[in-house]
Amino acid sequence: GSDDDDLKHEDKTDIDSYDAVYWKHHPHLLPVIAAATRAESKTPATSEAFYNPYEGRKNARQLNESVEDFLKRLPPRSTAVSLECQWIFVANPYRSPSTDKDVAGFVPAAHKLLAELTKQTNEIETSMKGKAQGTITKKLTPLRTATREKLLACAKEHQFTSGKWMLFPYPDDVNACWATVARATVNRELGIAAKVAPDAGDGDRVQRLICIYTKDFSDLDDVKRVLGRLVELGLATKGKDIYYKADALTELALNSGNEWGLKPSLYASKDLLGGPKR
Repeated sequence: GSDDDDLKHEDKTDIDSYDAVYWKHHPHLLPVIAAATRAESKTPATSEAFYNPYEGRKNARQLNESVEDFLKRLPPRSTAVSLECQWIFVANPYRSPSTDKDVAGFVPAAHKLLAELTKQTNEIETSMKGKAQGTITKKLTPLRTATREKLLACAKEHQFTSGKWMLFPYPDDVNACWATVARATVNRELGIAAKVAPDAGDGDRVQRLICIYTKDFSDLDDVKRVLGRLVELGLATKGKDIYYKADALTELALNSGNEWGLKPSLYASKDLLGGPKR
C-alpha cells in the first residue's frame, strides 16, 4: 500500500472527514484551531518595518532569527505538543498588519443563519415525510448552498477573511515539507503565514497538518497564486488533491458530517489548477 492508503484524496469531502477525525483525536487542540489567528498583536508597522504577529512567542519564528535556526529550534517531527506549543508558526515578514477581524460579531450572526437553516430543514423534512431521501436532499441542496454563501458574506462583512490551503504530510516527511513552506513563507512566495502541528504522540502513521494562510478567501487570484507556488515547490501535485478552507467556517466547527450538511472546504486544487500542465 502507498502512503495514500490511509487517506484517499480523490473524493472532495475526504479531507473534511479527515479534518473531523483529526480534531476528534486531538481534542486538546480544539480551542486553538482558530484562536491562533485571533491572537495577532496590534503593533503598527511602518512600510519599512518587518511585521511579525507572533513576535515574542516561543512557538514561532522571531524576526531576528534566521529561518534555518528556527527550523533547528522547532522541528515539527520531534517537537512535542505542549500548552505553549500547540502549533508552530511562521509569518511572512513583508505582510502588512491584519485588519482587526470581528470574530465576536461574526459568530452570533453566523449562528443565526445556521438556526434559520435548521428551521427550514425541519419544515421541509416534515412536509416531505415518507418521500425518498434523495428527493428531500434535492430540495435541501439549494438552501445549504445559499446558507454557505451567506456565511461567507457575513465573514467578509466582519473582516474575517483569512483562509488556508491544507497539507497532510506523514511524520517522516513533515520536517522537509515544513522547511519548504517556512522558507517560501519568509521569502514572500506563499501567503501571510503558515503553521504546522507538532508531535502529539500519535506515532508514524498519523498525518500532520500544515496550514498555508492567505489574507482573503474571496481573492481567488491570490488563492490560485499560492496554490501555483505550492505546485512548483512540489508540495501539491495534479494527482493528489489539496483543499482550501475559510477560517470563519473552521471557527464554526463546520467539519465533514456537520449537522447542517454544509461542505466545509471552499476550493479543491483540481478545480483551480485547470487542465494538465504542459
